Parts: sequence; C-alpha cells; structure tokens
Amino acid sequence: MVKNKILLTVVLVIVAGAIYYLQSEKASPTASPQNEAVSPVNQATSTKSQTSIVTCSPGSEKAGSLECYHEISTPDGFINTKKISLGDLVGQKVILVDFWTYSCINCQRTTPYLNAWYEKYKDQGLEIIGVHTPEFEFEKKYENVTAAVKKEKIQYPVVLDNDYSTWQAYRNQYWPHKYLIDIHGAIIYDHIGEGGYAETESKIQAALAERMSVLGEKMKLKNDITSPQEEVGSDLSKIGSPETYFGAFRNKYLGSGQPGVTGEFDFKNPPEVKANTLYLVGRWKIENQYAESLSQNAKIIFKYHSKDVYFVSSAPSSTKVQILKDGHLIKSLDIQTDQLYELIKDPTYGEHTLEILIPTPGLKAFTFTFG
Repeated sequence: MVKNKILLTVVLVIVAGAIYYLQSEKASPTASPQNEAVSPVNQATSTKSQTSIVTCSPGSEKAGSLECYHEISTPDGFINTKKISLGDLVGQKVILVDFWTYSCINCQRTTPYLNAWYEKYKDQGLEIIGVHTPEFEFEKKYENVTAAVKKEKIQYPVVLDNDYSTWQAYRNQYWPHKYLIDIHGAIIYDHIGEGGYAETESKIQAALAERMSVLGEKMKLKNDITSPQEEVGSDLSKIGSPETYFGAFRNKYLGSGQPGVTGEFDFKNPPEVKANTLYLVGRWKIENQYAESLSQNAKIIFKYHSKDVYFVSSAPSSTKVQILKDGHLIKSLDIQTDQLYELIKDPTYGEHTLEILIPTPGLKAFTFTFG
C-alpha cells in the first residue's frame, strides 16, 4: 500500500513537472513573429533602436511599384561638401535631388525655395543635393559653378555631373527637375520645372514624418508652407516666345543663313523682322553651341512676346553692349563672364523688338530665354 502511494506521488510530480515545462516553453502571442504578418515597412518602423531599416537598392523597386534611388555616378567635383553618397544617406535622411544648371533662369527662380527648405528642414532629416548637369561647355568649369553657388547663396551640397551619367541614370530630360527620395530609398515624388512649390513641400513634410516614425524620433515637425521673400515667377501662359539658341545644334529659329550649319558668314539687315525669328547682322562664326561676333558693330535682332528677356553670353574681355527695345536705348550692359544676363524686365507682357548692338568682336551668344 505504501509502495502504491509512493508510486502515485512520483507520477504526479512527473506530470506536474511536464506541464510546467510545456507552459514555460510556450511563446506569447505578442512576442512571436509567426503569429502576425509583419510588412517590411512595419519591421523598419518599430523603435529607434532598430538597426536594420528596410531599404531598396539602386535600380530596383520598393514594394513592387516605386522606383529606387540611383547613386551619384562618376562625379566631377563637389561643392559645400568633401564627398557625398546617396547610399550613405538612405536609412537616415530624406533626400531631395535637384538637377540644375547655373545659366538656367528656371533653375534660378527655383533656388530660393530650395534654400528656404534646406534652412527649414536640414535639422529635421532633410538633405538636398544639387546635381549640376551642364547645358553648355563653360558650365563644366568648377570655378564657374562655385561662383554661381556663392551668388545664389546655396548652402546644400552640389555635385558636378559633367558627363551626364547621373542625369542618364535618372532618365532625366529637364532643368530643373526635383526627385524626392524617402528614408527607404524609394523615389516617391518628382516635379519638373518651376512651380508646384506648395505640393513639393507638403511631400517633403510627409516624408519627414515617416522618417521620424521609422527612427522613433520625437520632435515637432514644421508643417507651414514656405514663401521666400525673394520669390520670382512668371506666367508661362503669357510667354509667346520659345527658348532660342544661337549654336548650330539647335538654332532652328535662325532667320539669317541656314539653321544647323557651322562656319563663318556675313549677314545683312533683314528686310523684314518676323516674330520669334533670330537675325544676326555683321560677320559671325557659328559653332555648335554658340555664335561669335567677328566684326565691329555686329548686331542681334529678335521680335519677342514676353515680359522679361534673358541672354546667356560671354566675351573675352569686358564688352559694353547697347540694349534697344522698339528702337529706343534702354540700357548699356557689360558682358564678360559666362553667365545669364537680364536684358529686359518689364511690368507687363507684350510684343517688342529687341536689338543688341555689339561694338567689338568676340562676344559669344548662346541662347535667349523669356519670362
């Protein structure tokens, strides 16, 4: 009888021990990754101590739909930074990539917004990278770009993309063109040209809010919309003249001689000045990117419909040209440095005839743009 009691006690102890062991080894529902389907984004947004944020690699897709960032390719120089890589920023920052070139008036009008956003959001996780892809040969010069960055008061990093390799990686076709990259490395928004500033800033704010959630940071995000004091814009619907090039590669509006042909030519005053037609007077050398005056008292004539007129030009030494509108002298302008010059700034839009009188040889004319 005693043996039976002892045997029963041993069995009960073994059973109790087995139950305790099984209970201790059972995983709780909140701790088990098998009890809940967790998306890559949810895995990345858990806590600030999370060391592995789900990111996409260049050229791939995130979540099967969004294109991933493309790395800076074969940079030709850096300004405002020693070196910078998008891959080093993904997982830490929201990135705004801006393709620009310094003689582009549309880029210049956008820059005040970029400057304001950088100042406003750089401490909240935004990095802006200006990718400077040159339109003209002189825009490849590091010292020229550096001077333009200083003039435009740009503080964010700028990368020189002289061989267009980064431009081509993004399949870009425009100046300016902004690409917004989230903390995961996905391109979540882009905008071409001027305008859309409120929408772009709202997208930046949303991306920064996601970043804050991903990293577990707690800060008060700025959510007002920026209006830079130096804001400059134009009504594109009222501009009736296209960007007009002087060089043979793109001088389809040339009314003197034959478009698309290089060489030295003597041009006479046109018997009639047609709208949106480029006329050269005097002896000129037409190269692929520009036309260069070779004679004294050469002249440029163009009838335009716009408010403001800009001129990309340079000269080997300071050349004072005279600017006439509808036959009246409105200003004299010193041209030397390779840059964009403002020729006419009117309060209203209208049709006018522009003449540029060039007293000495050597002026290079690249393009007219309008605003």
